[in-house]
Amino acid sequence: MAKIVHHDQDMETLIENQMISIPSVGDVLEGIVIEKTSNSILLDLGPLGTGIVFGTELKDGMGITNKLKPGDTIKATLIEIENEDGYFELSIRQASYERAWEDITSKQENKDVVHAKVLDANKGGLILEINGITGFLPVSQLSSKNYPRVENGDKNRILELLKKLVGQELIVRVIDHDRTSEKLIVSEKAAQSEQELTAISELKVKDIIEGEVSGVVDFGAFVKFLPPSKSSSDKMEDRLEGLVHISELAWQLIDDPREVIKTGDKVQAKIIGIDETRISLSLKALKKDPWTEVHDRYNVGDVVDGKVDKINPFGAFVYLDKDIHGLAHVSEFKEVYPGKSMEDIIHSGETYKWRILSIEPKDHRMGLAIVKKK
Repeated sequence: MAKIVHHDQDMETLIENQMISIPSVGDVLEGIVIEKTSNSILLDLGPLGTGIVFGTELKDGMGITNKLKPGDTIKATLIEIENEDGYFELSIRQASYERAWEDITSKQENKDVVHAKVLDANKGGLILEINGITGFLPVSQLSSKNYPRVENGDKNRILELLKKLVGQELIVRVIDHDRTSEKLIVSEKAAQSEQELTAISELKVKDIIEGEVSGVVDFGAFVKFLPPSKSSSDKMEDRLEGLVHISELAWQLIDDPREVIKTGDKVQAKIIGIDETRISLSLKALKKDPWTEVHDRYNVGDVVDGKVDKINPFGAFVYLDKDIHGLAHVSEFKEVYPGKSMEDIIHSGETYKWRILSIEPKDHRMGLAIVKKK
């Protein structure tokens, strides 16, 4: 490495003659690259003389150091006024750290998308790096493509799926940061919202889509499908995802969605709601509502057989057939069996005689009363 030789005057004389204020440790100085090697960079600091950046102080989360060449201008933080070789010792790493946070602030304000590499995973989400600064991506902020659909919410299984993303580069947006506490929170879902909104704009309520069940959870099933403009695409990232709520899976009452649908099933569904990037789907909307013909089979006053599905504090849900159910309210039960609890007389899975008290096809409601055994 070429050594830069000062003129005959020493540092104090130079500063005195040039009327230069002496910089302090921590100041950010600007210099021109004179020479660059694998482990050092020499900088021309003008009247002050020559600065040098060594070893780890070259590291730069912004990726600027790698692109430097002689003649380029760079800012660096002063860490030693004069080392044993007479150079100002500087740190690009420290100066870059401040610029990195300034850049992150700008990216959040402008809602810019950022490419970030996944470093690690834990049960709460992913650890990523932006500008050399460690950030966190919560599971809830993953895109539909990467969100871990795990039945029963098994945290160990979720962690297994998250670890598969380690080493990958994700497109994210900064949604929260704090320089003082060094907090950086990012979202993959937010970064995709612009693209998703464009695709979703092709859809409208009452459209019928064909898709594949991507996950089943306690409250319903997720279905992935392609928007019209991407109908022939085989890319996962082109697929949109909608939710079929448990109440929209079938006309029957369902306790567990897994009883009627499973991951990988090919389905047709009707779009019943669009709220920004949330798409609500229905399977039952494409099936005939059995309650439209309820009066062909049942009328008020009829005594019918019905199987108890479940009992709760306000009554018992009873199925008269596979489609039609009714509620035997606890108040009606107590009139027939005063002083008794429902559990004393009836049991889930058993069939009993019931009198139909009311039928409301529009609301899918039927009132029942148990018929007392003689």
